[in-house]
Amino acid sequence: MIKKRIIPCLDVKDGVVVKGVQFKGLREIGDPVELAKRYNALGADELVFLDISATQTGNALMLDVIRKTARELFIPMTIGGGLKAISDISDVLNAGADKVSLNSAALRNPDLINETSEKFGAQCICIAIDAKWEEAEQDWFCYTHGGKQKTDIRTLDWVKEVEVRGAGELLVTSMDYDGMQQGFDHVLLSKIQDLVSIPVIASGGAGSAEDFVSLFLETNVSAGLAASIFHDEDVTIQSVKDLCDKKGVPVRHV
Repeated sequence: MIKKRIIPCLDVKDGVVVKGVQFKGLREIGDPVELAKRYNALGADELVFLDISATQTGNALMLDVIRKTARELFIPMTIGGGLKAISDISDVLNAGADKVSLNSAALRNPDLINETSEKFGAQCICIAIDAKWEEAEQDWFCYTHGGKQKTDIRTLDWVKEVEVRGAGELLVTSMDYDGMQQGFDHVLLSKIQDLVSIPVIASGGAGSAEDFVSLFLETNVSAGLAASIFHDEDVTIQSVKDLCDKKGVPVRHV
């Protein structure tokens, strides 16, 4: 049986890990390299490292930080933020990343998914989707630039397209649930999972170990991602995995 993954996320702005609520009110958490080392030791299955300032400001890729982080990890690391071209992705992978996460650049130039999948392999290409429910249109839409800019692309249409174009994985963040710590958006995630066959990482809304168990029992996603509850140590990765074991959800132990 395929084991479910528990993934901490480091949102980095100007070299510091930050976290907000519904993409607003960012507060500083700490040093990305030190946090990565801690999560590696605590049994995380993977680590997602998103430079949320890069897309907005055009900051240079933090390749030195990526190299330092990669040297400390024995688990896969995904890097996203500000990746606009094949050369950017090549630099990040050469610096030690196992996968890259594309959002704004892929929406702006969907052919980038085809090109990068062919060059680096589908397993390296994760498409990040910031999805928000729009009451007027009665549908979810994709947002870019750290959740600041709405597009006219409907989320459920986009997930199908990126799979066809060669993406190997999806990282889906529900902007409506992000930072609320009231559980994941099962409705959105189930609809997406019904449309694609590639793995889906669920993000946005985790507030307890029980939320991960519910996610895995009620949807077919491959992984659950969280930031605040792990950073603040309200919930530990081990407590999530222990409860998953108890409830019959297969997980990996160190």
